[in-house]
Amino acid sequence: MKNYALAIHGGAGTILKNTMTPEKELLYKNGLQHAIEAGETVLKSGGSAFDAVEKAIIELENNSLFNAGKGAVFTNNGTHELDASIMNGSNLMAGAVAGVHNIKNPIALARGVMEQSEHVLLTGNGAMDFAKKINTPLENDDYFFVQLRYDQLQQALQNNTMVLDHTVDKTKNNEKKFGTVGCVALDMNGNLAAGTSTGGMTNKKFGRVGDSAIIGAGTYANNKTCAISCTGHGELFMRSVVAYDISCLMEYKNLTLKEACQVVVMDKLVKIGGEGGLIALDSNGNIELPFNSDGMYRASKKQNQQIFIGIYK
Repeated sequence: MKNYALAIHGGAGTILKNTMTPEKELLYKNGLQHAIEAGETVLKSGGSAFDAVEKAIIELENNSLFNAGKGAVFTNNGTHELDASIMNGSNLMAGAVAGVHNIKNPIALARGVMEQSEHVLLTGNGAMDFAKKINTPLENDDYFFVQLRYDQLQQALQNNTMVLDHTVDKTKNNEKKFGTVGCVALDMNGNLAAGTSTGGMTNKKFGRVGDSAIIGAGTYANNKTCAISCTGHGELFMRSVVAYDISCLMEYKNLTLKEACQVVVMDKLVKIGGEGGLIALDSNGNIELPFNSDGMYRASKKQNQQIFIGIYK
């Protein structure tokens, strides 16, 4: 029996201590703590990494502070389009959804795609038809309305820009945040799993989908190597196939998890202007939380160790 371990993230970007009130910082830390405890409860009782990942992400999706589920940002036409993916490292099975709306927990629907369909990725109206078929819990538009997110949309419409999840306070520095949530876990049977969920970019158009729904780009898990969940500028993470690249460096070049993360996050991504970070976990329970931005909402927990919670560099 192996020791369990897990890590979560709630987005990365220009997250600076001087723009954060103590009250808001505490809210974020509590949100991260509740999510990691939800995942750990599963692992502690001998449950699967896959179940732990889903449980932790559901906690984050239900928290309006994070850009996923309830706290998702608005699209250009004032709606929400949600993306999520989940992967099981023991058999490389995966499920993902993109551009869905009114789904309370997109990560649960992604799991449904994996377990109750022959497919990996479902999008838009078809994904919604499938959600109804398997009785995925839905919520009305009011559930997803968060005033801060609405204000962000108005600002973006005024500037005619599509923006990464960020708030602008003219009296302070801009806070640019790549709002995504994710979890990676290792269970006592030595199985890995990873999942990611997001509301995408404020003011996004044309059904834009980022890396969170793409297996190999934003999410990847393989018992032979690692479990990865990314948060960052999705287009660049897709172009770099970030999650799978780390696994490949471990499998084909025998790099350690730490070395592979260093190469991809601090070198390859930086060279093409890819800002963000990721959470990574290998089959030995080693955890890496690298990011090349100013901050990343993150937490990790190993069996018999204290929870680590971090926000800034």
